[in-house]
Formats: sequence, structure tokens, C-alpha cells
Amino acid sequence: MEIIVSNKTSRPLYEQISAQVKAQIMSGELKAGEPLPSIRSLAKSLQISVLTVQKAYDHLQADGFIETTAGKGCFVSAQNQDFYLEEQQKRIEAHFNEAIEIARASGIPLSKLMDLLTLLYEED
Repeated sequence: MEIIVSNKTSRPLYEQISAQVKAQIMSGELKAGEPLPSIRSLAKSLQISVLTVQKAYDHLQADGFIETTAGKGCFVSAQNQDFYLEEQQKRIEAHFNEAIEIARASGIPLSKLMDLLTLLYEED
């Protein structure tokens, strides 16, 4: 897990950390059940306060992205899968909307667009 923080931005360090961890979970780079670095080790590697990393992890846990097990550490939550799927569907919808606009502007009928989608989806 790679995290980069900067003191040169107005965004608090804990928000930078939590946003990057969320992005890595959403992209699938971090998988459900995968352990996160300990608070101390992440603080040391980023050269920041342990309290800052603790605050970032607290926010991630409150948002359901990670789970903490006493004595074992923090792990990517399996519960975020529904949220992840919802985010992926939003991305797909945005691409579909763009394709629909192009098809309408070009006079391509829905049936042709659906045929093309089916062909591309089944291709492999």
C-alpha cells in the first residue's frame, strides 16, 4: 500500500490518508480481508504523528472501509463490497450516457447500440 502525503495542501493529512486508502479499496488494489499497515508503522514511514494516522483509520472504520480487530490490526472490510459495486455501476452509467449521446447524435438506433454492447461484452 502506497500513501503519499503533502504538507503543502490545505487538505488535512488524515483526510489525504483516508482518501488514498478508499481509492485503493475502490480500485480493487486493496482487497477485502487484506491487512493495513499498523498505525505506528504507517506513521513512521510517512514521518507524521501516530494520532494523525489513528484519526484517518477511525474515519475509514466509521465509513465502513476497514475493520479493526484488537491485537491483530486493521483490515479491509468485506462490507464495502456493496458500496464498491454501487460505485462501479455509477462509472458504467457515466460511460453508457456518453455512448448514448454519441449514438443519438449519430443516428444509431438503440437496437444497434445493444447489439454492439452484447458483442463487446461477450468478446474474449
